[in-house]
Amino acid sequence: MSRIQSDVNRFRQIVRGRVRDELRKHLGRQELIGRQGKRVVSIPIPHLETPHFVHDPGGQGVGQGEGQDGQGRAAGSEPGQHLLEAEFSIEELATMLGEALELPRIAPKGRDELDTSGGQYSGISTVGPESLRHFKRSYRHALRRMISSGTYEPGNPRVILDRADRRYRSWKPRPKPSANAVILYVMDVSGSMGADQKELVRIESFWLDTWIRSHYNGTRSVYIVHDAAAKEVDRETFFRIRESGGTVISSAYELCTRIVAERYPPQDWNLYLFHFTDGENYSRQDTEKCLDMLKDRLLPAVNLFGYGQVESYGTSGDFYEALQSRYADEERVALSRIPDRDAIVDSIKTLLGTGR
Repeated sequence: MSRIQSDVNRFRQIVRGRVRDELRKHLGRQELIGRQGKRVVSIPIPHLETPHFVHDPGGQGVGQGEGQDGQGRAAGSEPGQHLLEAEFSIEELATMLGEALELPRIAPKGRDELDTSGGQYSGISTVGPESLRHFKRSYRHALRRMISSGTYEPGNPRVILDRADRRYRSWKPRPKPSANAVILYVMDVSGSMGADQKELVRIESFWLDTWIRSHYNGTRSVYIVHDAAAKEVDRETFFRIRESGGTVISSAYELCTRIVAERYPPQDWNLYLFHFTDGENYSRQDTEKCLDMLKDRLLPAVNLFGYGQVESYGTSGDFYEALQSRYADEERVALSRIPDRDAIVDSIKTLLGTGR
């Protein structure tokens, strides 16, 4: 490895350490979510001095002395704030999240089938294209043949390759267990859920998604919104839609049950259900209906049911208390309150701390 590449890698480790150290402190900040590419997330890191050249203060380097900028104004004397935008893969970000919050790794359930899509050129074959010829293996085979046949001359150590001596790198599949997951995100979009509450849900769901996806080969997401009725939407609509009217939570649970039964059988999928609401439901009767649906139809199917109750001005929902009274000791149920951004860290740790 070249010296400059070694320095670049060392600086990247410094950047990674800075993000990891401050991740917990700033986990609830929207700007730390960064810009997402297909598999990369860009995160701005303030107050980090980037490497740069400096002149010897005692010397007279090129360009020293008094001067003006191109507009005829005196140059500023105050240092600017350095802002480095670092890129991390989803896997790296998940690792840092797990380290920051001390999260247990997830032990997936599901099929024991083997996925043979992975692999590498680690095998050796006697046939193949010249571009994949393994020089050392070919040379050693030719040398052994010449020594055993007595044609090798130590005084004239010339090795001649026959066609039978040639060896080639070959593709060797690497089977690995196939474990897929689906995450069902459910959010209350009734009139009492405002933009601030949805922003809390957006930030928290990003980190939930990041952590769970890092444990599976394939992960799908389903987005469901509800007020008095529930419907499936795409991700963009999920965080932008604004409805009015009352809240019937059972409508969302019924839709979840239907989607799981029709598209994601529990024996083949690791299922995660996260529900975010301000806790107000239409009636006590509907709340009891929801509790029964969880017990009989949803909890037997999912790895984890996570409930996050965001607080909204002028509301005092009691759905959290209803869940707690029924499922306080159920290991597949994780309950959290999210009154503001400062509570996001504890909420994430509560929802993901079960290791399921």
